[in-house]
Amino acid sequence: MSHVSEYFSEVIQVSQTLNYEVIERLAEGLVALRERGGRLFFLGVGGSAANCSHAVNDFRKLCGIEAYTPVDNVSELTARTNDEGWETVFAEWLKVSRANQDDAVFVFSVGGGDAERNVSVNLVRALDEAKKRQMKIFGVVGRQGGHTKKVGDTVVVIPTVNPEHVTPHTEAFHAVVWHCLVSHPKLQVSSTKWEGVVGSLPC
Repeated sequence: MSHVSEYFSEVIQVSQTLNYEVIERLAEGLVALRERGGRLFFLGVGGSAANCSHAVNDFRKLCGIEAYTPVDNVSELTARTNDEGWETVFAEWLKVSRANQDDAVFVFSVGGGDAERNVSVNLVRALDEAKKRQMKIFGVVGRQGGHTKKVGDTVVVIPTVNPEHVTPHTEAFHAVVWHCLVSHPKLQVSSTKWEGVVGSLPC
């Protein structure tokens, strides 16, 4: 079997073994967040940071949820990293944002954060701060989910079907899961552009 065939076979396996009930609960949690006027703060590093930026757009535009991510402000992110340290950059951002019990954190991560192994400690510190502030914690993570799964309220764990492809599958399925959510009839309030014009175009 070629790499391409094997990879997409794994994609099918991931899709079929996802816990759909957790994704439904995540949709319900996001509906409740919107109804109480809460804000949604996306946190992630590396490729997951890019996913955060995309998700902020979709949840704001399609679902009418006030959403933000600290990774969109490179000036503040790098200033805090330089002056205060990488480990606290997200936690301090939550403090300045006056995050509270009406709000929620949404983590995109492969490992979910692990202080003991010194992996994504900034996520660990941010989640600990979120717990202090009685925020809801949502997430889409890989492997066993790390600190995010441990302390989170509703966390989707992307199944591992090949240990050598944990990162690409997890980061790809971040997008699959959030696009499922923003197109969920309970959440979506604005239509996407292409679906609105496709009916007028020839096949």
